[in-house]
Amino acid sequence: MMFLHGNGERGDGREELDFVMMHGPLMEAWVYKRDLPFIIIAPQLPMFSFREHGPAYLQERKAESIPRRIADGVPPRLPASLPAESMQGVPPARDIAEKSSVLPEGWDRIEQDLLAMLTSVESKFRTDRRKTYLSGLSYGGFGTWYLASKHPKKFAAIAPIAGWGHPDLVTPLAESRTPIWAFAGGLDTVIPAEYFYPGLNHLKRLGHPTVQFTVHEDMGHDVWRRVYAGEDLYQWLLSHELESPQI
Repeated sequence: MMFLHGNGERGDGREELDFVMMHGPLMEAWVYKRDLPFIIIAPQLPMFSFREHGPAYLQERKAESIPRRIADGVPPRLPASLPAESMQGVPPARDIAEKSSVLPEGWDRIEQDLLAMLTSVESKFRTDRRKTYLSGLSYGGFGTWYLASKHPKKFAAIAPIAGWGHPDLVTPLAESRTPIWAFAGGLDTVIPAEYFYPGLNHLKRLGHPTVQFTVHEDMGHDVWRRVYAGEDLYQWLLSHELESPQI
């Protein structure tokens, strides 16, 4: 499984690498000692221009906030944010035609590096290319849509969380029938759930048979805390495999 982190976990790939354990399946496996049946590839997106001009949460983060594995037992889980706003039910549609299909300084900038990492792992470990999966949160959710759309025959299934797919990206995923399970927080004001619908509905119009979308209506942007802490996502991923994996 390749996991793409969010914007707040960028770094230099050396001293800042532990930030990739802030969230997601790597944190679940290492910090919470879960026996997840995957080789987890967790690259770190460079800072690029965000080193000097990034958002405050990136500039002001502290290494002390990284969850740590402990010798006996596991540390307590940090609670997810549960916004106080009322749940809205079915959100209205929004026009995203003018929005870019990629984010500034996003995962598309290191596309070839990501592919090289997959190739390296496949050559060094006993892997099953038919069971290669891709998931990511927030910035990594957008990266999941992007990378899978450019290499749809590489992944048996994808799970973007808190990051929507632009309609301009999804045609290759429909053609390859890549299984998709997307997640959003119903109270997410950073990446509103309504932005997911244009891309998802375009997939359905193109005849994609395996598109799932789960909105956790009571949750905000960090909906991934609940998703990755569960079991159903991992079981769903493992239920899919490629017929002819891309070499």
